[in-house]
Amino acid sequence: MRYYKASHLHRFTSELFRKMGCPDEDAETIAKIFVAAEMRDIPSHGMVRIKDYYNLWKGGRINVRPEIRVVHESPSTAVIDADMAVGMVAASAAMLKAIGKADKSGTGWVAVRNSNHFGIAGYYAMMALGYDMVGLAFTNANPLVAPTFSVTPMLGTNPVAVAVPADRQPPLVADFATTPIARGKLAVAEKRGERVPFGYVQDSSGKPSDDPSVLKRGGAMLTLGGDRIHGSHKGYCLSAIVDIFSSLFSGAGFGPFVPPSVAYLPLREDKRGEGTGHLFGAMRIDAFRPAGEFKNEMDLWIETFRAAEPSEGCEKVLIPGDPEREAEERSLKEGVSLIPAVEDDLRAVAKELGVSLDSPD
Repeated sequence: MRYYKASHLHRFTSELFRKMGCPDEDAETIAKIFVAAEMRDIPSHGMVRIKDYYNLWKGGRINVRPEIRVVHESPSTAVIDADMAVGMVAASAAMLKAIGKADKSGTGWVAVRNSNHFGIAGYYAMMALGYDMVGLAFTNANPLVAPTFSVTPMLGTNPVAVAVPADRQPPLVADFATTPIARGKLAVAEKRGERVPFGYVQDSSGKPSDDPSVLKRGGAMLTLGGDRIHGSHKGYCLSAIVDIFSSLFSGAGFGPFVPPSVAYLPLREDKRGEGTGHLFGAMRIDAFRPAGEFKNEMDLWIETFRAAEPSEGCEKVLIPGDPEREAEERSLKEGVSLIPAVEDDLRAVAKELGVSLDSPD
């Protein structure tokens, strides 16, 4: 694998999206979030997705010059129509609006419809941290996940992200899919020629599978827990909640009606709702108690859990966000690695757009 500086990948990605017609500011936003995924060791939402976005753009399913507008509003809430924008652009604008509403009202919630895949949910939750706010982000996604006891893909991987500020300690950042594995990680495993553990996917008849490409043959992903004995019904509940929050507040597509985030899957003819949906929240800490007091208590919470005795074979107890933060620090020193199959995809897209991936700085 080859290592690239984050700054190089950022310039490369922003140039790709400019060539697709994105305004400079939007291209910079998109690049920043793609590279953040790589640096935080979430490659399933990083450079591997660029080919998907490019093919969606070629198919007319992404609008690189959107008119993002508020279609409904109250003092603490809003609904935004993203006009088929790249999800990162719509999501960033929506989270900033939620933060602005929280600044005035204590809390702010913004729902988005008619959007697309938005990358890592944690990025948007973390946008609230610098304002002494808790950030929350939810999104639904195209139906690849079968509800418990079903063989029919009805739900997306539907992530939840929450970021909570502290004082001396790093913030707590929980960012997780409501499935045992993200769809992009299946794509990465397939490109590496790897199998996946049983409990992640099933074949078209509902039998357990370890083949990461099984979705292309009518298979489905499973909800958190993998099967009923291990709590898949709870994963199903979580996924359903995220889907409802992301779609019914905004008027986006829900469940099986969320548009595919890959161009090789056709759009449904029986459309219901408008595109992919998101929900963003911001809560001002001092709407509940003095911010300094809360952050000191958050430090104590984190320190208490860090002091828990690790189980045999484990070095330490982690706090949500630790692995990603440590990966980011490591990436700054060592660079970002790309597997050859992802490099090949990027070079193919770059060639069509007249951009070069090579000559990393």
